[in-house]
Amino acid sequence: MSEKRIVVGLSGASGTIYGTRMVERLVELGWEVHLIVSPSTWKVMQAEMGIEGVSPSTPLTQWLRITAGQAEHQVRTYNIRDIAAPMASGTFRARGMIVIPASMKTVAAIAHGYSDNLLTRCADCFLKERRPLVVVPRETPLSTIHLRNLLALAEAGAHVLPAMPGFYHNPRGIDDLVDFMVMKGLELLDIPHDFDMAWKGGEGRPAS
Repeated sequence: MSEKRIVVGLSGASGTIYGTRMVERLVELGWEVHLIVSPSTWKVMQAEMGIEGVSPSTPLTQWLRITAGQAEHQVRTYNIRDIAAPMASGTFRARGMIVIPASMKTVAAIAHGYSDNLLTRCADCFLKERRPLVVVPRETPLSTIHLRNLLALAEAGAHVLPAMPGFYHNPRGIDDLVDFMVMKGLELLDIPHDFDMAWKGGEGRPAS
């Protein structure tokens, strides 16, 4: 199953909708998702998505719009403090890992090899094993420290994918902007998708 296995990490940055939509889309595409959620993510989710009463023990179906059957068979969750989980080792095989959204604290920890929890340890393993790691930072503006940490990640081999959606696909609402970032993440992980948001310009205009 490693060929269709992805690790998804959600850390406590604004933009939890990016992470939940990524998991939804991966499930729809038939991928096995190994999910790590930081404690602060639940608080952000309450504030941004209007989901009341969520916690690390909340059933996935209450905050991911997928069926119970899909969640049970395709999404596996882990306690962020469980350093003994399978993905804490470089022997864990998966197509890739995406941290979406990534807080600046998590970015700093991964950039400096500070593996103090399962999420950062797993990201460290993907870097050292030279496997795809996509980091989606969600912060603005960026300080010099933030920029240096993101550069360190890029130099270490991670894909840095800032949560900066495009507008050339003529989005009609927030969902279209979120899906644009999800599409970019899927492409960096080399996962086929059916989003139709590619740039279609370049034909020019007739001379007047």
